[in-house]
Amino acid sequence: MRTFRVCGARALGLLALSAGAAFTQQPGQAAAQNPWGGGAPLSMPIPAAGKLVAITHATILTASHGTIQNGTILIRDGKIAEIGPNVQVPAGAQVIDATGKFVTPGIIDAHSHSSLEGINEGSESVTSQVDIGDAFREDGLTIYRQLAGGVTAANVLHGSANTIGGKNLVVKLKWGLPVDSMKYDKAPPGIKFALGENVRQTNGNQAGRTPRYPRSRMGVEELLRERFTAAREYQAEWTAYAKVRAALKKGEAEPIPPKKDIELDALVEVLEGKRLVHAHSYRSDEILMLLKVAKDFGFHIATLQHVLEGYKIADEIAAAGTGASTFADEWAYKLEAWDAIPFNASLMAERGVRVTVNSDSDERARRLYQDAAKMMHYGTTS
Repeated sequence: MRTFRVCGARALGLLALSAGAAFTQQPGQAAAQNPWGGGAPLSMPIPAAGKLVAITHATILTASHGTIQNGTILIRDGKIAEIGPNVQVPAGAQVIDATGKFVTPGIIDAHSHSSLEGINEGSESVTSQVDIGDAFREDGLTIYRQLAGGVTAANVLHGSANTIGGKNLVVKLKWGLPVDSMKYDKAPPGIKFALGENVRQTNGNQAGRTPRYPRSRMGVEELLRERFTAAREYQAEWTAYAKVRAALKKGEAEPIPPKKDIELDALVEVLEGKRLVHAHSYRSDEILMLLKVAKDFGFHIATLQHVLEGYKIADEIAAAGTGASTFADEWAYKLEAWDAIPFNASLMAERGVRVTVNSDSDERARRLYQDAAKMMHYGTTS
């Protein structure tokens, strides 16, 4: 079932209902404290799931099946049960009159760092053994705010401090419910890569921070090639072990398995197409480098994140079958973002690149519907 959002003052009420929150704070119960900054989000009242709700007289933008004028959406037990122009409203339903308002499918944020207690494991440049799901919290107030802004799902990523960062987490946002209930297990697993200034740590010297390799763009490429060479060798060791073990005869001693390496396990999954690569990137020359490394090792870059100079090499990105998730209007905030332009998304889409707009920010995530409108303004992208 899809989750839709209402553009207008009623949005918060609907989204809180459809988010599936199933409990409220009991009278006299102490408000939960937030030990990692901000207020105490669980002190806010948590609405019950929408048992029977009808949104009527709405203009429904289905995205995949055109626009429904004067339509009705029927929600049962927090799930959309029926959509159309002639839906009967059952007795006892809570009715939300959406006259003059628009309803769209729920927004998916392709690049989120929301509700995390830690974003970067920055001690090394390759940390594919860590999992951002271990740092995700269910009580981040940003979940409540993003639902109010129409975001219903997010690709939660490790930060961009590493050439190869940690594994991702895809969630369906549900205010007030445990983390495990938000995990979307049907999504293919992913991992964060990064290029540029963040990886090379050239964006400011921090007191007490020891400079680490790589410090140059050529070093970033070398590190990628070295780690995937190691992953190939590790993969070959386990393949050979599996063949010997499969050929064992009764009474023969078990072979000794290779040493387990959870850092390389994730990279082998990339080589085997079992884990998607989401790569933080800005400059066109670095993007071309990464696409070449991926081609040389036989794996695929699923998405280029930010990809602010993607318009310069849109044909190459399209030819690689790689998606692009960019900002609507962020540029010139550091040197490698100097050539970013607001027409980036439209120009890439015109060349056949599959384009999305992401937030990379709790604040922008609340307003992704506005960023979508900016794409329609700059280059008439629809």
